[in-house]
Amino acid sequence: MKDKANDSTPITVLYDGGCPLCRREIGIYRGLQPLQADAPVCFTDVNDTRTPLPPGTTREQLQARFHVRGGDGQLLSGAQAFLALWAALPGWRWLAWAGRFPGAAWLMEHSYQLFLRCRPTLQRWALRLEPQKPEHL
Repeated sequence: MKDKANDSTPITVLYDGGCPLCRREIGIYRGLQPLQADAPVCFTDVNDTRTPLPPGTTREQLQARFHVRGGDGQLLSGAQAFLALWAALPGWRWLAWAGRFPGAAWLMEHSYQLFLRCRPTLQRWALRLEPQKPEHL
């Protein structure tokens, strides 16, 4: 199996820019330089209706879960998507490494599914914490 951490193909993170939690997390990732300069990490907000979607997907599917598309076009979702992203970023690579242990990716996926159940409530809380824009602008 190919080691994603040593793969020099760029990856594209497909994220829900309408989600305050997602925006915060993507902001952290964007501030990091990929481990390999020749393998950039690109970020695409799937809320932007001008954004072309991967074949066979809908905007609603992409907004419902975290997705990463590899340079080979393979679309990863949930824990597998996080593991691919983390493998490409400094400071996060250890989590990608931990995901290789037997059962770890399974546990990460099931934890992510639990998070998704709580996500709407957490989004409402996060929206309350965002600075409000003046209405007159």
